[in-house]
Amino acid sequence: MSRVVSPAAQIAILANETAEAVLILLEITEASLDEPIRVVQNNENITSRGNVYAGYPFEIDLPAESTEISRSVKLEIDAVDQQIIQAVRQAGERADVRMEVVLSSTPDIVEAGPFDFKLRSVQFDHQTVTGDLVFSEIETRKSPAHSFTSHLFPDLF
Repeated sequence: MSRVVSPAAQIAILANETAEAVLILLEITEASLDEPIRVVQNNENITSRGNVYAGYPFEIDLPAESTEISRSVKLEIDAVDQQIIQAVRQAGERADVRMEVVLSSTPDIVEAGPFDFKLRSVQFDHQTVTGDLVFSEIETRKSPAHSFTSHLFPDLF
């Protein structure tokens, strides 16, 4: 499955060496949080479309692109900042997570995404918070929602 990205992203991806960095932005929201948690997989903060994303260590285990649809993605957040860890604990399994991919030189242009997930199977220890990012239910619903039967669609028959 091919993905359309900007020419700058194509050059950065195909180059042997580049100063360009591909950054993953996460935005975690939940009703009990005063503000969304915004982090970037980077060692410094960045601003994307007016929102500041804190540079923060986390790992996302993305599935390989294939014809099969993966229903979840593994997320592991380092327990470096207790404020972020407390917020994730508070949000728990009710949290929505939006993931986007940008380039360091053009953080206002989303190269891939947004991908909307629900945070599930959250576990904590003294070093990390782990969980599964599950695609929103709308992406896993049966389509079409109804069968075309004479009872539901009499004008078709």
